[in-house]
Amino acid sequence: MELLSNLAFGFGVALTFQNMGACLIGALLGTAIGVLPGIGPVATISLLLPLTFGMPSTTAIIMLAGIYYGAQYGGSTTSILMNLPGEVSSVITALDGYQMARNGEAGPALAVAALGSFFAGSVATLLVAASGPLLTSVALSFGPADYFSLMFLGLIVSAVLSEGSPMKSIGMMVAGVGLGLVGTDVQTGQQRFTFNIPELSDGIGFAPMAMGMFGVAEIIRNLEMPEVRDALKTKITRLWLTKEQFKRVSGPVLRGTALGSIVGILPGGGAALASMGAYTLERRISRNKAMFGKGAIEGVAAPEAANNAAAQTSFIPLLTLGIPANAVMALMVGALIIQGIQPGPRMIEAQPDLFWGLIASMWIGNLMLVVINLPLIGMWVRLLKVPYDLMYPAILVFCAIGVYSLNNNSFDVYVTVVFGFLGYVFSKIGCPPAPMLIGFVLGPMMEEHLRRAMLLSRGDPMVFLQRPISATLLGLALLAVIAMALPSIRRGKDQALAG
Repeated sequence: MELLSNLAFGFGVALTFQNMGACLIGALLGTAIGVLPGIGPVATISLLLPLTFGMPSTTAIIMLAGIYYGAQYGGSTTSILMNLPGEVSSVITALDGYQMARNGEAGPALAVAALGSFFAGSVATLLVAASGPLLTSVALSFGPADYFSLMFLGLIVSAVLSEGSPMKSIGMMVAGVGLGLVGTDVQTGQQRFTFNIPELSDGIGFAPMAMGMFGVAEIIRNLEMPEVRDALKTKITRLWLTKEQFKRVSGPVLRGTALGSIVGILPGGGAALASMGAYTLERRISRNKAMFGKGAIEGVAAPEAANNAAAQTSFIPLLTLGIPANAVMALMVGALIIQGIQPGPRMIEAQPDLFWGLIASMWIGNLMLVVINLPLIGMWVRLLKVPYDLMYPAILVFCAIGVYSLNNNSFDVYVTVVFGFLGYVFSKIGCPPAPMLIGFVLGPMMEEHLRRAMLLSRGDPMVFLQRPISATLLGLALLAVIAMALPSIRRGKDQALAG
């Protein structure tokens, strides 16, 4: 009954005109950037962070959340119609979705993507609502040592699960932690890593760093790529499923929802990992393995359900523990901090309107996406015809104005340019930027809890092993490191035997 009353309170917050408008804007923007290849929710949210400065906190987070899960919907449209994934998590959808479209089944493919996403998003939203208060009560029993170990585990797992080389991910994570410590030490008043630059005394701004690493760097990368946009010539008919198709997709949608809900909670997980895992699972257990890659509707249903479920449940560690599960959630932490809100277990008590209003808005947003997406397919396809060389100057100008408006300081614009160049260089050498952003967010928080734990234990580092929760979390971190190192060890043994 308490859950129902909390949800009723949340719907009361979400159904106000202001928050409904923010939810709709977020859903439309998310769909648009999901449709447009090469932009993505991380870059878009980083570019829009300055806009949230003047908004009420609940309205701002509702809009940013709508952009994130809206992008999962939009990415499927171009994957199916044009074999052009607008979002990383939609790459898997293109394998069978585009083949269905070429076979004259674009309508059913789009329908199952929308309906599967709505079902998965609704289930995941209920999961967030049910697990939030429970995990919050557990988190309140954590001490400083436990929080430090939990954040350390999150960093390790995010590095292990990220794309590319785990060692490069760990290096980026360490660099992010170091950048997060730039500025004035609150306890001693000493300046750290500022190199006598007065503007760095308050630390590196989160928005300039995020906008540079993801927004500006993404624009530079996109300018290197030739635009190939070949729209599907087949006319779209029958935006619904037959009875036989409903039977075929019910199992994949349920399994994709379950898998995506679990993967979304994991640090370093996310929509892309969830969609890939769901597709692999369906291909292994399917009786029609030969159909995958040739237009299997199961190959569209499972990943689309998984990526939307993961997008929703990734809010669980953010809202209950204050720990971002992926780069988008790290941006959400930055948005909350800009609003003067410290994410964590006490947020549900201190900001109940934000917590429950956001959860209720997720269900409303998912419903909006189903209603607006299918009728607007033609508009999204026309949007793809806008040349990118006409779009990026406007994005860069908007980026510069936005980052300058935060503190009315031109130094922030220079920081954005520097991180834009660094983000581009990192992409060229195969270093993923997401662990760096997560390390930047968690680094100062880890330092704070480390100092508290050492102060309470009078300098005894064994406190991290004496507390059962902390010792368990550090043990899990060690297992993650071992799991990361095993493939390299096996390759070394194989090469030694071969030699």
